[in-house]
Amino acid sequence: MLSSTIVRTHAGRLVPIILAALFLAGCPSQAPQTPPGNIQDEATAGSDYYLQQLQQSSDDNKADWQLLAIRALLKEGKVPQAAEQLGTLPQALSDVQRQEQQLLTAELQVAQKDNNAANATLEKLDPNALSANQKVRYYQAQIDANPGKSGLSLIRAYIGQEPLLNAQAHQDNIDKTWAALIQLTPQDLNSLVINANENVLQGWLDLLRIYQDNNQDPNLLKVGIKDWQTRYPQNPAAKSLPSQLNQVLNFQQASTSNIALFLPMNGQAQVFANAIQQGFNAAQNGIPTTVAAPTQPVGQDPNSTAVAPANPDDPNAVVSPSAVPVENAVVQAAAVAAPATPAPVATPVSHAQVKVYDTSSQPLPALLEQAQKDGATLIVGPLLKSNVEQLSGIQTPLNILALNQPETVKNSPNICYFALSPEDEARDAARHIWSQHKQMPLVLAPRGSFGDRIAKAFADEWQKQGGQTVLQQGFGSTGELKQAINSGAGIRLSGTPVVVTTNVTAPAQAQGVTIGGITIPAPPSDEQITSSSSSVQSGKIDAVYIVATQDEMTLIKPMIDMSTNSRSKPALFASSRSYQAGAGPDYRLEMEGLQFSDIPLLAGANPQLMQQASAQFKNDYSLVRLYAMGMDSWALASHFAEMRQIPGFQLTGSTGELSANDDCVIHRKLPWLQYRQGSLVPAS
Repeated sequence: MLSSTIVRTHAGRLVPIILAALFLAGCPSQAPQTPPGNIQDEATAGSDYYLQQLQQSSDDNKADWQLLAIRALLKEGKVPQAAEQLGTLPQALSDVQRQEQQLLTAELQVAQKDNNAANATLEKLDPNALSANQKVRYYQAQIDANPGKSGLSLIRAYIGQEPLLNAQAHQDNIDKTWAALIQLTPQDLNSLVINANENVLQGWLDLLRIYQDNNQDPNLLKVGIKDWQTRYPQNPAAKSLPSQLNQVLNFQQASTSNIALFLPMNGQAQVFANAIQQGFNAAQNGIPTTVAAPTQPVGQDPNSTAVAPANPDDPNAVVSPSAVPVENAVVQAAAVAAPATPAPVATPVSHAQVKVYDTSSQPLPALLEQAQKDGATLIVGPLLKSNVEQLSGIQTPLNILALNQPETVKNSPNICYFALSPEDEARDAARHIWSQHKQMPLVLAPRGSFGDRIAKAFADEWQKQGGQTVLQQGFGSTGELKQAINSGAGIRLSGTPVVVTTNVTAPAQAQGVTIGGITIPAPPSDEQITSSSSSVQSGKIDAVYIVATQDEMTLIKPMIDMSTNSRSKPALFASSRSYQAGAGPDYRLEMEGLQFSDIPLLAGANPQLMQQASAQFKNDYSLVRLYAMGMDSWALASHFAEMRQIPGFQLTGSTGELSANDDCVIHRKLPWLQYRQGSLVPAS
């Protein structure tokens, strides 16, 4: 009985306690508060959680919860909501809260693409007063506020951020630091002023100098990097090299002892293949004083003769730069070194075995298999674009230097692409014209797909340089031009904006309609018409890039002069297509002021070789350009591994200053000449 009474008494006492607890649980204002923690640390929860805590918190904790919510909103990309919350923060904040508010303001400005305001806000912050987590965010905001720029402040931001990162983000930081360093121009490097205590920055700059001094010799570069790691053991890059430099340490030279030359040695393209082969042989033999004769290809009839230039309607034609361009053409060369640039150093006579395979005699897979059985270690070719397009679908262990470029390049570790394309020349023209501080260029090219390709290549590079609108205008045949000039009509510069496809979301454009294989283009949009007419009427076109033959240029330039007065006359630039042999003094005077690009061999880099090659090919500059391409093919084949494995590797060639991008597409930088008082001089 006694035990039973005691139990009932305890139970009776617990009832009011439980009821009180349930009552308090239903009253949020009286619930126990969870402290928000240190606002300087990582914000790991979502914005909904922080906003809920903000609603339920006491006045003492509201600002901390709100600051955490703003950070979470920015991380989630909810920029308008973050801006709204930032604008409602209380005026009375502690020093720690105000510092976080300022950092969040900079991060919000970066998210709103207001980089100038973000940089101004960041300048007011003292990174030494920030927590480790805040420092990471501070430096990241500096990096994000300077997209596409390279300078000391950006490099310092990467250096400051590096020791605060986890292992996963560390290598990415090292690679981005190096990417910013190698973008520094010689002028940037000469003007750098660093502090005495910036040992890490000094180490990075010494590594950059070693790379720039030795990047043409992988063995010297390896030695230089090892020595640098010994001298700067505490530098973050000494412990984990940039990925690009790791490729140098792992560099393996490719064998060039047996080279297979894949060329179409029969048919309409034979004349072009012969010119390339002769240049290849000349370079292999150390560029002798006489032009080498072609060797006998596998499967070629010894009595076969060169044929006339290809029919431009043939989809597999290889046409000369002076012929009508087609989709599968290997066309005019562009050039790189200025006329004053020294000629390429002659390669010593090579003992490599070279065997020519006729791509017009067998299917490409069969030729590749045969070349491998014959012991080839490197393929130079094929030349025709249709053959090059097949390479992506063929498995072969052989290294390949293709002499053309497919429409869509797929990165393959054993393939590089070397083509003398007018698109490549147009991209170089965009860089050249941009360097002359022009703002509104117009591309004047033949009507049709060829002109469209040139305009798009130019516009794409122009926008990469920082330019805006590029206009495109087409012209017709020589007969049409003659008829117009005989009637006293000039060429009024107009055009429609070139639409360049980018990753940025753009308003939907009207599409053309294809019926029975014929495409009817969509009419220009109101924006295009307005942009075109306003640009022309206001006289904003200040540069014209003309893609025309010499005969066409003889008509086009006077027609432009007829329609423009001296005050509004734009600067005129032309492709190498306009430069052919036989231009007399009258033509040179008529072209006064015109700038044009061409390969170094034709621009005066090696006068003796130019004279020999011109005589060999009877002043057909189209074949001289392909001869130069053959010479550079040998140089590229000899340095295939460097082009494929060492970023930034360059060669001074007869077709230009040669370099490769990440997909090993060979690009060329060109020299520019100008007609001045009847003479040709280097363009200023």
